[in-house]
Amino acid sequence: MTKTWAVFHDRNARLFLTAVTVSGFGTSALWLVSGVWVKDLTGSDGLAALCMLAMWAPTLAGPLLGALADRVPRKPLLIGGSLLMAALLPVLFAVDSPDRVWLVLTVLFVYGAAGVVHDAAESALVAGAVVPSLLGGFNGLRMAITEGMKLLAPLAGAGLYAVQGGPGVALLDATTFALAALLYAGLRVRETRPDPLAPPTSTGRGDEQSGHTPVGAGARHIWAHPILRPLVLAGGTTMLFAGLNGALIYAVIDGLGHSPAYAGALYAAQGAGSVAVGLVSGPALRRLGERRFAAYGIALTAVAAGLRAIPSDPLALACSAAIGAGLPCVLIAALTAVQRETPDALLGRAVATAHALVYTPNVLGLAAGAALVELVDQRPLSALLGVAWLATAVPLFQRPASASRIASRSPSDANPA
Repeated sequence: MTKTWAVFHDRNARLFLTAVTVSGFGTSALWLVSGVWVKDLTGSDGLAALCMLAMWAPTLAGPLLGALADRVPRKPLLIGGSLLMAALLPVLFAVDSPDRVWLVLTVLFVYGAAGVVHDAAESALVAGAVVPSLLGGFNGLRMAITEGMKLLAPLAGAGLYAVQGGPGVALLDATTFALAALLYAGLRVRETRPDPLAPPTSTGRGDEQSGHTPVGAGARHIWAHPILRPLVLAGGTTMLFAGLNGALIYAVIDGLGHSPAYAGALYAAQGAGSVAVGLVSGPALRRLGERRFAAYGIALTAVAAGLRAIPSDPLALACSAAIGAGLPCVLIAALTAVQRETPDALLGRAVATAHALVYTPNVLGLAAGAALVELVDQRPLSALLGVAWLATAVPLFQRPASASRIASRSPSDANPA
């Protein structure tokens, strides 16, 4: 834990985390309110659901969008992206009738695309601006802050929406982006200015001559790397199962005999678990390494998901907290490994590609779970899900020591430049 708090002694880390706190508050508030706003204007559940889709859809173009973080200086990119959203969000002041809902969806789509670029640029810049030994602790604290905002900001956003409506929440989010831009401006980083006319750094296999697009270099680097490939694959599989598990939540609540509002208690318990693991992830990563840290987290999540088959209030709350603690482990481990094992010139594309590979399956899992829960009873479905999910952890416990040692000594061995 001491090492985790050492992150706050690093000036750049403090600024990054403060910016994450500020902008994350506004984002979480808008995340809740946008769907409610559209539902109130149109009465349509489908259009309200499109708000979430609009924000997530740009993730599919992650490798392409992430390339910007390798072609443009990252600090100006963070500042410019934040100022762009601060200027764009007030457009939502014009939304006052159902026929202008398209403005909400358009702004949310741009919001999602800017978020993909922002995450790639931030993760790449952090890798060079924060002491390498603090990366695990930094990513854990970032996760803790993000999950903490999800517990607090939606309530604040709902209250502000009740008083000022959607435009009031949009103004709040625009203000947080402007403040984040000021914080990013205070970063002390030294970047090598990329040449926008030169082709991006290849993976050393003659991308230009072989006809491979440089945008795909991040995916090839991850696939060829003995540390990154299993972690990213495990992350994607975990998020697929997380989507399935999330789709079962209201069936779980029905089995407990509660109203749908009980989901708030389960989500709060899950958020508390995520905050807790974020605070201890730095020391845990140093002690266990990325693979075992991810494997233990997946195992904890799988067992908890399977135990949801047993109808018990205390057990349901405990399982939610355990899922909240276990689920982020593979995400933190994968991001930290990508930051450590990827050459700087390729880092933006690698981070964006990893995010796309990890988070896209969550949408597929949600869709599949929504269909399955209508056909199969929740209890056997949860039990089977737990067993299948547990199998995901097995390859991570079987660490190929020699390959990992070689890769950790020289990240460029798996991706020569």
